[in-house]
Amino acid sequence: MKRRTFDSMVSIVGLFLAGVLVVAGSLLTWAHNFVTDEVHNQLSAQQIYFPPKGSESIAGKEYAPMQKYAGQQLTTGAQAQVYADSFIGNHLKKAGGGLTYAQLSTKAQASPDDQKLAGQVATMFKGETLRGLLLNAYAFGTMGTIAGIAALSAFIAAGVMLLLAGLGLWHSRRVSPTVEIPAVHRPLVGANA
Repeated sequence: MKRRTFDSMVSIVGLFLAGVLVVAGSLLTWAHNFVTDEVHNQLSAQQIYFPPKGSESIAGKEYAPMQKYAGQQLTTGAQAQVYADSFIGNHLKKAGGGLTYAQLSTKAQASPDDQKLAGQVATMFKGETLRGLLLNAYAFGTMGTIAGIAALSAFIAAGVMLLLAGLGLWHSRRVSPTVEIPAVHRPLVGANA
């Protein structure tokens, strides 16, 4: 095969791959923007705010991660994770006396007339539901972030492929039309082996 033909074929494949990467990067950018906007819009609509800095409700060391967002409105997946785990999670541990919703529910089923336990189960159910919903927002926010990173990587890879394809086409114009692949190296006549 002629070297010029080989360089041209490889460069055309590189251009095709660059096009595929640009399309992938565009779709990943769309996914990143869509997920980020949806998470922001849905969380903003809930009007959840972190307690202000210095508030008694976040004074303990178990609430330390919340200090970063003190007084802010909850609008991102990362904030949702902190609120769910550090605020709701810690309050549920106290409300449930260290027991989970499932454990308290089992106890309540064994004591159906215990109104205090029934109230505790209802509180735990609502808290765990809200916590789960916020952690879902965190998961989707993380997927959006990953899509953004993947989009950037795809665009960088497309740029590299375009550069390499361009260099390949440039080289195909510079190489002699008679050069073959692989180039045959013949030993010099009379050379000692």
